[in-house]
Amino acid sequence: MLNIVLFGPPGAGKGTQSENIISKYKLTHLSTGDLFRKHLGEGTELGKLARKFMDEGRLVPDEVVIDMVDDKIANTLGTNGFIFDGFPRTVAQAEALDKLMKKNKIEISGMIALDVAEDILKERIRERGKTSGRTDDQDEAKIETRIRVYLDETLPVAEYYEKQGKFTKINGVGTIEDIFADITKVIDRY
Repeated sequence: MLNIVLFGPPGAGKGTQSENIISKYKLTHLSTGDLFRKHLGEGTELGKLARKFMDEGRLVPDEVVIDMVDDKIANTLGTNGFIFDGFPRTVAQAEALDKLMKKNKIEISGMIALDVAEDILKERIRERGKTSGRTDDQDEAKIETRIRVYLDETLPVAEYYEKQGKFTKINGVGTIEDIFADITKVIDRY
């Protein structure tokens, strides 16, 4: 079973590359952003709670995220594997994910991190905001907050997987096809 954590700051291209990876390797997409949007769209209590944090550019609390991820894994076992897009975002989430995986007798194959300079990230997010309708992609202060939260709280997750020998950094700038070719070289080694 192939289980990949696709990692990088907001605007790095995780969503785009996830689609390519899913198509090629037939993996189940596990995006907390998608899970949140589902709950937001349905107006659930979890969705309302997640919206409050997302609108402030803050991370949704771990216990909420972990419960959503656990449910998704438990209900989709038997696939070729999972691609974790935008999760885990904290070391505590990475540790909880490892426990969930172990409980289900699977493990993370590796983390692939998309590396993109901050000025390019901001431009990509602003461009995405023109078509996405996401309020957090259209507000400069929220963009700054999201990048700062990533650097302060999320970046340590890379070190967590690096210590396990499961971390690979990929240049996230270039054509979608070239970046994907670099990603597949890494995945094919798993």
